[in-house]
Amino acid sequence: MFSITCDDSVSNFAFFGTIVGYNFVKYDTLARLKKRQMRNELKLIALLSFLSFLATGFYFFQLQKNTQFIGFIFLILTLLYTLPFFPNRRNARNWAGIKIYIVALCWVGVTVVLPIIDAEIAITSNFYLKCLQRFLLIFVLILIFEIIDLKTDDPHLQTVPQKIGVKQTKILGIILLCIFCVLEIFNINFNQNSNFQIFPVKLIFAIVIAIVISIFLLLSNERKSKYYTSFWVESIPVFWWILVLIFS
Repeated sequence: MFSITCDDSVSNFAFFGTIVGYNFVKYDTLARLKKRQMRNELKLIALLSFLSFLATGFYFFQLQKNTQFIGFIFLILTLLYTLPFFPNRRNARNWAGIKIYIVALCWVGVTVVLPIIDAEIAITSNFYLKCLQRFLLIFVLILIFEIIDLKTDDPHLQTVPQKIGVKQTKILGIILLCIFCVLEIFNINFNQNSNFQIFPVKLIFAIVIAIVISIFLLLSNERKSKYYTSFWVESIPVFWWILVLIFS
C-alpha cells in the first residue's frame, strides 16, 4: 500500500513475534498454574513459542533503532494484556471495556506503524488515515468475536455487546465499516503517488473487505460454532492479503 520494498527483517519479526505474543496471551496462565498437567500438545506449543522467541529476538536486532522502540512499546502492551502489573488488579485483558482497544492498537502497530517507521517513510496524513482505517477494521472484526463469546464472557468485561446489545453492536460495526470505506477515498487523495488508474482498485479492495466483514458480522450470534470465528473470521485478513497480491 505504501510501495515499500519487501523487508525480511520486519516481516519475520512480525511473523515470529505474533506466534510468541498470541501463544503467550493464550497459554501463559495455563502453563504457569498447571505445569504438571501440561499435555504433550502444550509442550510442543511451548517449544514452538520458545523457538519463535529466539527468532523474534534475532530479527529484532536487524531492525532500525526507531522500529525497535516501537516494537518494544507493543511488547509492553502485549505483556500488560496478559500479566497483572499492578497490585490487586487483574491483567488488562480483564479490565472493563479495554480489551478491544488494546488488541486493535497492537494490530495497527505491527501491521502499519512498524513497516512504515523501519522503511523511514515520511509521516504524512496518509499514514494517520491508514492507521485509523486499520484500527476500525480490526475493531469490527473483534466485535464478531465478542458477539460469539457473549454467553461465556465474564459480565465484568463490559464488552461492546454486553453494554449495548447485539443488534446495536451490529449497527455500530456497519457504520464503522462505512467510515472505513470513506477514509479510503481520502487516503488515495492524500497519496501523491496515486493516479486515476489505481484509484478504483484500492477503493474496490476496501469495499470488498467491508462487505465480507459485514456479512460475517450480520450472521454472527452466540450459537455459532467456534470455527465461525477461529477459522472463517480469522481468515479474512488472509483473503485480503491474497487480493492485494493478485491485483496490485
